[in-house]
Amino acid sequence: MKAKEIQELIDFISKSGLDEVNIETEEFKIKVKKNSEVKQKIIEKSPSQGAPPTNQPASTTEENGATSGDPEASTPQTEKNGYQEIKSPMIGTFYRSANPDSEAFVSVGDKIAVGQTVCIVEAMKLFNEIESEVAGTLVKVLVDNSSPVEYDQPLFLIDPA
Repeated sequence: MKAKEIQELIDFISKSGLDEVNIETEEFKIKVKKNSEVKQKIIEKSPSQGAPPTNQPASTTEENGATSGDPEASTPQTEKNGYQEIKSPMIGTFYRSANPDSEAFVSVGDKIAVGQTVCIVEAMKLFNEIESEVAGTLVKVLVDNSSPVEYDQPLFLIDPA
């Protein structure tokens, strides 16, 4: 990895709001850590799929006593108002359409089916189609187009009714 690539990675990390990043390959190890007392996040590269890095939040106790950071974190979460969230499975840049000239994959009010592509998250120059894990009606888009997203960040609210 070249010095310029490392600097770009550090700049991306600082803009993403991550507190700690560890990257380890056969060739090198990099650890970047910001001073933060609230949360720690770790970035890991998935060697089996060659997938872009994803970060996993440190386990924390929530109000109801449940812990976050469990393997079920990628499943849709139910909110108090009954809506379910579609969350980002990785850090990257959120896009609502396949290209700037195309219409958005989904819009507020659309019926969403399980397995339907709802957006793209670009990470390390790979464009990853994100599919819905729940069926229902799209209530709200929580992220602006072309903006950075973090692992497990809510992207959409779905009304399963």
